[in-house]
Amino acid sequence: MAKKITLLDGAVGTGLWEIAEKNGVKKVPVWIYNLEQPDFVRSLHRAYLEAGSEMILSNTFGANAPSVARASSYDPDTVVETGVRLAKEAAEGTSVPVALAAGPLSQLMEPWGDLTEEEVRDTYLRHFESGMKAGADCVMLQTFIDMEMMRVAAEAAKEFGVPVFCTLTFEKVGKTIMGNSVKDVIDCLTPIGIDGIGMNCSLGPDLAVPVIKEFAEKTSLPIVFKPNAGKPILAADGTGSASYDAEAFVRDILPALPYVDMIGGCCGSNADYIRALREAVKAYEKTN
Repeated sequence: MAKKITLLDGAVGTGLWEIAEKNGVKKVPVWIYNLEQPDFVRSLHRAYLEAGSEMILSNTFGANAPSVARASSYDPDTVVETGVRLAKEAAEGTSVPVALAAGPLSQLMEPWGDLTEEEVRDTYLRHFESGMKAGADCVMLQTFIDMEMMRVAAEAAKEFGVPVFCTLTFEKVGKTIMGNSVKDVIDCLTPIGIDGIGMNCSLGPDLAVPVIKEFAEKTSLPIVFKPNAGKPILAADGTGSASYDAEAFVRDILPALPYVDMIGGCCGSNADYIRALREAVKAYEKTN
């Protein structure tokens, strides 16, 4: 049987900031746009759908209750529910599922920080309850650096009976910042019953391919891959841009296609990258 790769979307955060900048709107934590600029969020989701994305992520990555409380007076449940609802509205009339996105908490868990496992679990349960209420089809845990925090989040997510996908960030040495290896991550998360595993963010596709290959060699779980559009280039005024254009991104991601089951882009990527990636994936599937 020919291999089928699911095409994910691209960056949500940098994508929304790009839209905000074009419209003369201040850059803020992007989950605020769910309530203050919902058209921005819907338009980004629709751009990815038009580019060929077969799963889109809600604009809820950093919208956990502690972060929302620190940055605003908004109700975090409303922020998350609205983020999922906007994605569902954009995908209406299609069969494209909406993944409830959740990222790491800004504080570390014991023994490296002050957060207890129970506090972490309660925070994620609240996030997932809000997202499920709004109709999320699955959960995408992404950009984690701490395997143990990922474990707690994944265990909480599995309580809702939907597919759960887990991606961490890795350094060039093949380990997370916290020192977790690919094997460590697989051994920790597989018993939970997750539905996919891999990496996102952290590196451009060329540097990330060895990590993805190692995942594919050491687990039979579906492999998820959302690399950055290269290492972000920071200007003197603090703004950033991608170091890869869409063509270079796709060229360097091609060696990963034999190993992955789900693929998209992270920071710096946009609908043009996903559109170009769609053509590369279609060509690969025709010959494999």
